[in-house]
Amino acid sequence: MTVNATLLLVMGVLFATGIYLLLERSLTRVLLGLLLIGNAANLLLLATGGVPGIAPLYVDGAAADSYSDPLPQALMLTAIVITFAVTAFMLAIIYRSWIIARRDEVVDDIEDRRVAEQSAFDFEEDSEVVADTTEFAEDDDERASRQTAAALRKRDTADRLQAASEESAGTDNHERNRGAR
Repeated sequence: MTVNATLLLVMGVLFATGIYLLLERSLTRVLLGLLLIGNAANLLLLATGGVPGIAPLYVDGAAADSYSDPLPQALMLTAIVITFAVTAFMLAIIYRSWIIARRDEVVDDIEDRRVAEQSAFDFEEDSEVVADTTEFAEDDDERASRQTAAALRKRDTADRLQAASEESAGTDNHERNRGAR
């Protein structure tokens, strides 16, 4: 077996084990799964880097295909940083879970179970639309009715504002009359 095939086999085992551990309820196992997936991603990037070559700096007389590709190296460094950040975050979650509940297992909440038992049918979202509600293909009657509805709303708002101003003016007059007595 060649080195590349062995690398791919190890990478596949790491991915499979990491995904299996991610599906557990224990946060510590989830963390181990994330670490294994991060290492498998690094091996994947290492395998895609191709054959080693000279440093990607310009050398007089070197052929273009003799250089190594710097992109997989940059992606691997990025993957290491992301794995470190996710590990730190998961460790904080595990620590908080341990301090609060003295266990690192994710348990179902009573409210989550109640929501899961409800029907997925929502009347407002799942009911049939009785009329076409698009604005793009409307005829003159629909446009006129929409403009009439807008004018009625505008007039209703104006009437409310006028009634409110009359009411406040009446209160002011009433207070002035009371003060004059």
